[in-house]
Amino acid sequence: MKYFIVAGEQSGDLHGSNLVKALLVHDKEAEILCWGGDLMQEAGARLLMHYKKTAIMGLTAIVKNLGTFIKNLSLCSDQIILFKPDAVILIDFPGFNLRLAKLIKPAGIKILYYISPKFWAWGEYRIRKIKRYVDRMFIIFPFEKEFYKKHGIAVEYFGNPLVDEVERRSDSLPERGEIIKSLGLGDKPVIGLLAGSRKHEVRSILPQMISVVRDFPDYQFVITGVRNLPDDLYKDIIGDNPVRLLTDKTYEVLKVSDAALVASGTATLETALFNIPQVVCYKGDFMSMLLAWMMIKVKYISLVNLIMDKEVVKELLGYSLNKKNLVKNLRDILPGGEKRTIILNNYSIIKEKLGSAGASDRIATEIIKELKDCTGNQQTHS
Repeated sequence: MKYFIVAGEQSGDLHGSNLVKALLVHDKEAEILCWGGDLMQEAGARLLMHYKKTAIMGLTAIVKNLGTFIKNLSLCSDQIILFKPDAVILIDFPGFNLRLAKLIKPAGIKILYYISPKFWAWGEYRIRKIKRYVDRMFIIFPFEKEFYKKHGIAVEYFGNPLVDEVERRSDSLPERGEIIKSLGLGDKPVIGLLAGSRKHEVRSILPQMISVVRDFPDYQFVITGVRNLPDDLYKDIIGDNPVRLLTDKTYEVLKVSDAALVASGTATLETALFNIPQVVCYKGDFMSMLLAWMMIKVKYISLVNLIMDKEVVKELLGYSLNKKNLVKNLRDILPGGEKRTIILNNYSIIKEKLGSAGASDRIATEIIKELKDCTGNQQTHS
């Protein structure tokens, strides 16, 4: 069968790549085109557009790049209609993907959505677009099932693909001492700095993270850079501070860290799955923060707290993301800190809630079954 997958950022590329691998295992005739990234391409999909060229995040950025956004939307729609896939699989990235779904729906193409947009956090009104344009939604958090049920949309939870990825990568990593040696790190215990995967996140959040470095002289701080951002972006912010930058080594750094400061997003759950106590950080441009304060409906922004429906890890947002608060809360989660054990105990509960590994494989199998059932029904009616 033919598949067209659309992912618009790094995490979507990761989950898309695991889905691609699983589809190719269970559908030997699969032909997969994608808008995504290096990982999806390496997994076996034919990459038509890299997310580096499409990842426009934040209200200000979208307004400034509106012409490019519309052009990309039209191009992607044309490519899908020309390819005539058995299914289009949209991965998160709702600002683009919901508009794309509307464009291609009249062509009669089956539209599947993998990794639900965070409607439960804000923009709940947009769920009507799922009803109109999406044939099936695949969720990755247990609490989303009840949310969709409330809106009359039946969904099933097949597991979270991040559990697969973390388990696979963690098992493949060597012991702590060997990682420390291979990364060229010193003897001091490590504090990881995960500042996000987008330029505006790094520019807003990383300076605040680095402000605490000299308050913890017994630790070494390591930034987990991402491959889609230039090293100079980080180095300009680091300046003369004693901080290491390691690009594309997030899991290695987490494996050897005692604690971490983490930008809100997928990385908060990755950090939890590695059993690393964390402080969650977020700060955006003024308009984005204002919009968030007005529209976000949930009590928490980190996946850890959302899954548990309580504050497990401290969230420092906007103006509360400052040196004083960071120093206090980081001390609380380091070895001997009063909140460390509480966090680790809650991480165990989170893992139970998410369930076992194998989500990518289960979802790929379900997608193929869905398409075969549709094909069978069409043949029966004809």
